[in-house]
Amino acid sequence: MMKKMSISTSKTSLVLFLCQIISALDVPLDSKLLEELSQPPTITQQSPKDYIVDPRENIVIQCEAKGKPPPSFSWTRNGTHFDIDKDAQVTMKPNSGTLVINIMNGGKAEAYEGVYQCTARNERGAAISNNIVVRPSRSPLWTKEKLEPNHVREGDSLVLHCRPPVGLPPPIIFWMDNAFQRLPQSERVSQGLNGDLYFSNVQPEDTREDYICYARFNHTQTIQQKQPISVKVFSTKPVTERQPVLLTPTGSTSTKVELRGNVLLLECIAAGLPTPVIRWIKEGGELPANRTFFENFKKTLKIIDVSEADSGNYKCIARNALGSVHHVISVTVKAAPYWITAPRNLVLSPGEDGTLICRANGNPKPSISWLANGVPIAIAPEDPSRKVDGDTIIFSHVQERSSAVYQCNASNEYGYLLANAFVNVLAEPPRILTPANKLYQVIADSPALLDCAYFGSPKPEIEWFKGVKGSILRGNEYVFHDNGTLEIPVAQKNNAGTYTCVARNKLGKIQNEVQLEIKDPTMIIKQPEYKVIQRYGQVSFECIIKHDSTLLPTVTWLKDNDELPDDERFLVGKDNLTIMNVTDKDDGTYTCIVNTTLDSVSASAVLTVVAAPPTPAIIYARPNPPFDLELTGQLERSIDLSWLPGDENNSPITSFVIEFEDALHEPGVWRYQTEVPGSQTTAQLKLSPYVNYSFRVIAVNRIGRSQPSEPSEQYLTKSASPDENPANVQGIGSEPDNLVITWEPLKGFQSNGPGLQYKVSWRQKDVDDEWTSVIVANVSKYIVSGTPTFVPYEVKVQALNDLGYAPEPSEVIGHSGEDLPMVAPGNVQVHVINSTLAKVHWDPVPLKSVRGHLQGYKVYYWKVQSLSRRSRRHVEKKILTFRGNKTFGMLPGLEPYSSYKLNVRVVNGKGEGPASPDKVFKTPEGVPSSPSFLKITNPTLDSLTLEWGSPTHPNGVLTSYTLKFQPINNTHELGPLVEIRIPANESSLILKNLNYSTRYKFYFNAQTSVGSGSQITEEAVTIMDEVQPLYPRIRNVTTAAAETYANISWEYEGPDHANFYVEYGVAGSKEDWKKEIVNGSRSFFVLKGLTPGTAYKVRVGAEGLSGFRSSEDVFETGPAMASRQVDIATQGWFIGLMCAVALLILILLIVCFIRRNKGGKYPVKEKEDAHADPEIQPMKEDDGTFGEYSDAEDHKPLKKGSRTPSDRTVKKEDSDDSLVDYGEGVNGQFNEDGSFIGQYSGKKEKEPAEGNESSEAPSPVNAMNSFV
Repeated sequence: MMKKMSISTSKTSLVLFLCQIISALDVPLDSKLLEELSQPPTITQQSPKDYIVDPRENIVIQCEAKGKPPPSFSWTRNGTHFDIDKDAQVTMKPNSGTLVINIMNGGKAEAYEGVYQCTARNERGAAISNNIVVRPSRSPLWTKEKLEPNHVREGDSLVLHCRPPVGLPPPIIFWMDNAFQRLPQSERVSQGLNGDLYFSNVQPEDTREDYICYARFNHTQTIQQKQPISVKVFSTKPVTERQPVLLTPTGSTSTKVELRGNVLLLECIAAGLPTPVIRWIKEGGELPANRTFFENFKKTLKIIDVSEADSGNYKCIARNALGSVHHVISVTVKAAPYWITAPRNLVLSPGEDGTLICRANGNPKPSISWLANGVPIAIAPEDPSRKVDGDTIIFSHVQERSSAVYQCNASNEYGYLLANAFVNVLAEPPRILTPANKLYQVIADSPALLDCAYFGSPKPEIEWFKGVKGSILRGNEYVFHDNGTLEIPVAQKNNAGTYTCVARNKLGKIQNEVQLEIKDPTMIIKQPEYKVIQRYGQVSFECIIKHDSTLLPTVTWLKDNDELPDDERFLVGKDNLTIMNVTDKDDGTYTCIVNTTLDSVSASAVLTVVAAPPTPAIIYARPNPPFDLELTGQLERSIDLSWLPGDENNSPITSFVIEFEDALHEPGVWRYQTEVPGSQTTAQLKLSPYVNYSFRVIAVNRIGRSQPSEPSEQYLTKSASPDENPANVQGIGSEPDNLVITWEPLKGFQSNGPGLQYKVSWRQKDVDDEWTSVIVANVSKYIVSGTPTFVPYEVKVQALNDLGYAPEPSEVIGHSGEDLPMVAPGNVQVHVINSTLAKVHWDPVPLKSVRGHLQGYKVYYWKVQSLSRRSRRHVEKKILTFRGNKTFGMLPGLEPYSSYKLNVRVVNGKGEGPASPDKVFKTPEGVPSSPSFLKITNPTLDSLTLEWGSPTHPNGVLTSYTLKFQPINNTHELGPLVEIRIPANESSLILKNLNYSTRYKFYFNAQTSVGSGSQITEEAVTIMDEVQPLYPRIRNVTTAAAETYANISWEYEGPDHANFYVEYGVAGSKEDWKKEIVNGSRSFFVLKGLTPGTAYKVRVGAEGLSGFRSSEDVFETGPAMASRQVDIATQGWFIGLMCAVALLILILLIVCFIRRNKGGKYPVKEKEDAHADPEIQPMKEDDGTFGEYSDAEDHKPLKKGSRTPSDRTVKKEDSDDSLVDYGEGVNGQFNEDGSFIGQYSGKKEKEPAEGNESSEAPSPVNAMNSFV
């Protein structure tokens, strides 16, 4: 059946072009062959493009190349020929292009600065190296400067400038003190990227005179030191706090350009008091995950391996309690050229075609230029077989003279790439590289691979024969690989013998013979069995094997997959393992492993050690495995299997399970075939084509399943066309313009033959269109591009192999990819049902505009403001989703007397469409919540004063309050109810003409025009004759609430020894009150375990007083917030303790001073020695006494030990972060210029180069390795 052609005539040349690329030869990596074949030069090793060298060492510029014949080498320097024979200091290594410039014997590195390029040339072409820029490293001295002390007010910012000398490469900067200890850094004090030391605000402890900046030059292994900087902080009370100000960078915006693949470092350091905290964001995007790091206390943003996608605006925000400041850094990521397709070596035979492709990208886009043998191709000798087409060179009908090395140069303003690729035209007769008469040994029923490695130009054709004069091998039982290898998928005994490989091209013919031997597989015919043994008994495991007589097996025993214990109780015999005097630790799994040079088999058994012999009884066990499996009645689609059952072990066999293995597709995997009753010992089995079957049988009884039987002999069924097509075919678009067709691929045994492929067909539904088909293999997905958005397609997938097609598949309906809906729902209407519920209607969106599967509609609605308070609040949008093609929905949970907005959007599988215009609606008034509180105060003989708070949620305009009250007698019976209306603007009321010494219960609520809200209750008592009432009462219940607890306190009047309890619950809830008993007769209690931000009701009662309780009180816990820590320094006990300690220390100092004055006088010289200042009294080298002072500003040599302890060593144990950490040794000295020099390698001292005093620090005699 012909496939539908979808390649236009214009694309035919592209197909031919790709075929030409594929036709290029591959040269095998055979050392003998490579030595014989001619090959143009190839650069194998070269120095880096930017080559910084140590000016004290010999300069070695590498250039290594290979080729046949071996190439010769030449160099250019600064674009002109470099004649090394005329310079006695320059030599070239033998058989190499590597230059050695002798600096250590009088040469000067500066004289050899320049741009070098190496050329390797032989008769087949010339390869060139990169341009190697050679520069000696430099570590110049610090410029002289007079540093004035820095006097800074406490709390102000400060910047200590380092300004290191410009070196090559740039130095590494760090700050240390006079004792070579790292200065501590924090959010307040840190070092910037430029090496300066920044103080966001200075503190008194910052006062010191030894802020020293060090510059470490790695190439010259030296450290330069700046003069110490003095900082003195003076205090003014009070210290003024300041909002953040950026110290670096300055201004509100800046720009930064970085190259692709580099590390992007952005820095923001701010001043302020309290110390500002830095935060970074990327405007309009997220910081890249897994590549973003924060350093220097989040002052530095580090993004590794940047790409063009990282371009954009990065904002740093510095914030403290007084405010914030920000800076925006506009980052542009450029790119030096990088390879998309680098040119590859091309080996062709005469008359063939080929191409060299050189594709690179960058920002800006790099330009591509070609060279031939190191010469621009425009002026290179002409070659009629060569045609340059931009980034491609096309070769047609090449000849041997067409061999050359081509260079592709891709460059832009940020760098260049240079690649060599040769075209080698060879005419070679066939060669077979596989040794003659090579012997191959394989196990029967395993794959056999016979090699025939070959080479020739043109590419030879390979044929295989069985025997010397046999016929050519063909058919499904053989697989012929492109590299010449012959594969026999299932080698049988009759496949053994001699095989002949023949390679031929137009220049000749050659053949080679190999031998194939088929060996019998190794088998364990008697496997170790599960054993239960009594402690201190003896046990033996058998492992009897059968193997090919020509193979030598080795038997190894393991315990729990590890070696056997080194114990004389374990005896390993020829066919068994015996364990004497068994103990509990011998319990485990024992494995017998049999290895030959070709295969390996194993079997395991478990040993269980018990304390006492089992009680004699009938032992029921799983059956023994069946045996003696036999295959008969072999047909293409069926076969008969028979077997003999093993011992049933006192439990009748109920069934046999038959499993099969497909050694061709899934070797080692056993799958279920069928199950037959236990009375049956034969079965007819259905077979599939192109499967190499083996069968095994498992017996089943009431106890369990037996071990599998030994596998039957193998049976390979013939190939056939597939019987079935892939299942679960679907067509679902992943993009608006594609259709992704997926299916569940067939299993290996379902393929029915070699060459399994799938014919994928599709056409647009309801359109008069032909089927479009494509045949694919080894995939389960095909993407159709360029489809209209969301249209139905008919899709089918048919299986085929080398023998034909499967039956015609059924069609399924799929859809191309969805896109976001185009229009919003129209005619949105809102019908307010009540104060908390509204109904919204809309017109459906036309299905054509949905552009996908309609999933429903989303209604976004949010409260704009409360009409009663006229105050806006944070907008919190709510979303309701209505599935399917609904055109209306209910909006519950609205707040009364509020203004709302909403819009509606249609939703498909791709996402949401545009929103409809916002619709405004208002909810009517509702009933208010209860008044926020009700307090009754000032009781007299006949009056009470009531005070209340307005409702938390008025839900409308309050019209009035209603007060109801009634008396309560001593038996808690209620009297007549009195009702009073109170204007809404009142907040207190005095009730007069009440009965004296009478308890009243009050009910209080608020009203809107809709109705009355929930009420709050309270109780109070008038007094009798201005004397405290005898009736017990609890009044003035007060609460002090925190996040999760509340302090409850009250006043009690009545008999002593009352037992109190506290009842509480969530305000407005109908749940039962929770009760807490108060210990003793205290008048306070702490409620714990409360929920933050929740309103609670509480009341207090007294046990044994006829159930007497206080009135209810309402309180609200605070919102959840970070826990606060008590500042210990502000606690009174801590201040008192510190004062006592200070007083004791003062007394001790006074006593010591008195005792010292009574001890006698000391010589002045001894006092000077005891209080010597190492800054102004450097040590003499010979005797350790102090010498003369040297002014550091004159850059005179500092005496040894001037900045080290008297033993001239820096003690590492004094600090974990000192200059000792930078090297191996501990000795050091200052140079004549006042700089500190550390020598990493411990090399001999060299004299400084003449005329270089201003740019190079001479190496010291005593190297300070510890400070590197």
